[in-house]
Amino acid sequence: MNTISTGNTEMGRKLLKNFSLSTGTYSQFTDKVIEWAAARKPAMICVANVHMFVEAQNDAFFLDIVNNADMVTPDGKPLCWALKLLYGTTQERVAGMDLLPDLLGRMEKDALSVYFYGGSPQMLDRTKAYLEEKYPQVKLVGMYSPPFRPLTEAENNQVIEHINNARPNVVFVILGCPKQEKWMAAVKGRINAVAIGVGGALPVMTGMQKRAPLWMQQAGLEWFY
Repeated sequence: MNTISTGNTEMGRKLLKNFSLSTGTYSQFTDKVIEWAAARKPAMICVANVHMFVEAQNDAFFLDIVNNADMVTPDGKPLCWALKLLYGTTQERVAGMDLLPDLLGRMEKDALSVYFYGGSPQMLDRTKAYLEEKYPQVKLVGMYSPPFRPLTEAENNQVIEHINNARPNVVFVILGCPKQEKWMAAVKGRINAVAIGVGGALPVMTGMQKRAPLWMQQAGLEWFY
């Protein structure tokens, strides 16, 4: 399997059928994201749940996008169970709802900058206020709520230019699966930052939506909630 170097240890990739998941400890995932962010590596990170897995089984083009991502975190609990069943290894869940606030905390500490792409204007306004309260030292360098239609090539080029001029270390993409992954793949190599699709994690973090109770998270029922 392919591996991702993390200093003295390595993260791996394992297949669930034809779907490639990154493996390792939770701290390895966050350490690697911060390492890439500090270097402004033009990386693409997918946060994979069962919905993404099913989408990939129904769409070969989308499957190729996910399998070519630099990192695919095991967000969904059932995906972790599948890794245990197939490989006998215990994999920590690396959920977007945990990853987003944890990365912001690390970015605040390391003086890294952030850009938010996607979501409604109201969601981005709420996010800005939330960051000012909870992560006041995070360098917010830009936000953009795109129209609810495909962007023209000229518009997309303008967005890419705006993001690069803002010089973020991380771009959190909030378009929902599979739209956010397709957008990240389309701009991969053109944005000088780590791009992470966090989907529904942002409204939960800012309090616009509630997260499922812990027992439902552990039972793999967060999607149902």
